[in-house]
Amino acid sequence: QVQLVESGGGLVQPGGSLRLSCAASGATLESYAIGWFRLAPGRERDAISCINVSGGYTYYSDSVKGRFTISRDNGKNMVYLQMNNLRSSDTAVYYCAADEPTNMFCSMLGRQYDYWGQGTQVTVSS
Repeated sequence: QVQLVESGGGLVQPGGSLRLSCAASGATLESYAIGWFRLAPGRERDAISCINVSGGYTYYSDSVKGRFTISRDNGKNMVYLQMNNLRSSDTAVYYCAADEPTNMFCSMLGRQYDYWGQGTQVTVSS
């Protein structure tokens, strides 16, 4: 069973950047597709990006496309989310999640993911 820990959140001004990390332990991350999700107060959980097992397939929600980049380093058991040009609307708790996929792609559906980290807070404010 894989355990996930997010890090890299914090307070940043609008237009700034952060890189979130998702560290895995207990299992080899290369067997899992990874998704990033976020939860803001008063809103439903929002899927923002996912990456397949090999890293060759990625997907982004329209709200972050062109600003965020997901990547993975299976050798280090890590997945990253580079977030640029941050907006106040990006303020949320960000979670990474792992899915043992049945195909070569990744899912943007939270219910597909069996393992979740504890989240890291991202606050975008001046």
